[in-house]
Amino acid sequence: MSAQHPTRTASARRYLMCRPTYFTVDYRINPWMDPAKPVDTALAVLQWERLHALHQSLGHTVELIEPIPGLPDMVYAANGATVHDGRVLGARLRHRERAAEGPAYEQWFRNAGHIVVKTAEHTNEGEGDYLVAGDRVLAGTGFRTEPAAHAEAQELFGVPVISLTLIDPRFYHLDTALAVLDDDEIMYYPGAFSPESRQVLRELFPDAIIADEADAWTFGLNAVSDGLHVILPQAATTLAAKLAARGFEPIGIDLSELLKGGGSVKCCTLEIRHRSSGSPR
Repeated sequence: MSAQHPTRTASARRYLMCRPTYFTVDYRINPWMDPAKPVDTALAVLQWERLHALHQSLGHTVELIEPIPGLPDMVYAANGATVHDGRVLGARLRHRERAAEGPAYEQWFRNAGHIVVKTAEHTNEGEGDYLVAGDRVLAGTGFRTEPAAHAEAQELFGVPVISLTLIDPRFYHLDTALAVLDDDEIMYYPGAFSPESRQVLRELFPDAIIADEADAWTFGLNAVSDGLHVILPQAATTLAAKLAARGFEPIGIDLSELLKGGGSVKCCTLEIRHRSSGSPR
């Protein structure tokens, strides 16, 4: 196996998801949302169930948080918190329509027995803007998460937090413009970032997979990787081919109904990263 095609190995993950029982689009807080367009909640549930089953079929454990009436975006579990090495940083979401989601997820982690659960002091939107890449956290800002929140995350997690500025409102969260594939590998869309942040990404990840605008527009970067399998929207065909050329196994899935709210695979999947010692909490 050449250096360009290293042997890929999947590792079992633990995820938290929320069934879209109450999913609808009644307000507009991102460019993808349009309350005038009808939403098929039953189809959203069916698509979500396929993702849930796919995670399990790949050997991953999926925990569930109960959906709450009046919180239609709660299905986007990645926004609920960030978990690294057993430590949980609760989300403090920017828009009032979603403000109650952070405390609900935070309470779930407390009820589940997590010892270190921090209520955020600054606005952060969970794994929407915090992506763990090996021994560092890539952190987005520009539209949702405040820069001050990055220092808060670094203090709690005890690892370097790399700030990246988003400049295109279509890609308002980091997880819409960048995906972590393995500890030292990512894929991203350069046009979503400021020139300074693009330079940072080039220096940190010189061999990153670069997505074109078309695949980024289909939310192709809102993907989940276990080190081998990469689940991404099925419409991101060019990106899937690039992943396969690198030795990954891309798996396309249709979450088109949930995209009406501005989310896809990663948005629906919060990773629970336990302590490196192997202790669950």
